[in-house]
Amino acid sequence: MTEMRRATLADLDAIMALEKASFPTDAWSAPMMREELASPHSFYLVLEGEAQPGESPVLEGYAGLRALSGSHDADVQTITVAAATRGKGLGRTLLRALLDEAGERGIRDVFLEVRADNPVGQSLYVSEGFVDIGRRPGYYQPDNVDAVVMKCEMAHWHRAGLRVEAEPGTIVT
Repeated sequence: MTEMRRATLADLDAIMALEKASFPTDAWSAPMMREELASPHSFYLVLEGEAQPGESPVLEGYAGLRALSGSHDADVQTITVAAATRGKGLGRTLLRALLDEAGERGIRDVFLEVRADNPVGQSLYVSEGFVDIGRRPGYYQPDNVDAVVMKCEMAHWHRAGLRVEAEPGTIVT
């Protein structure tokens, strides 16, 4: 079973281990991630798998949203799912939870960047109502990979009935 909950600074080491495994050439630094987790403008979630007896739960994924107070825009900062748990809908679960939070905050538009060489991620975002609105050439360094900039209009997302039903702290799978 997988449990979704709000991330805390105590999750930093596990998040950074997954960050480095998932993004070996362009992982965020621990200080950057610490700042994100501590920011009042950020909303981060983690997905934890069942722990083996005597061990800590396994981090299966994490995701973050940033929205300044009073803003009508938000940015999906990151969504990462461990390689061993991909293909089970965990990325979609995290994305929907972030969009649900954006809706609760009164956000009108959610933006994100996704690597141009990540068709799986792009397909997920399109299936959840995001549209391609542009490119940022060479955005991902040192790989020099373009970013596809995408936008989701929250009014459209809510009309499509895509709100997540699971609240943080509930069992996802």
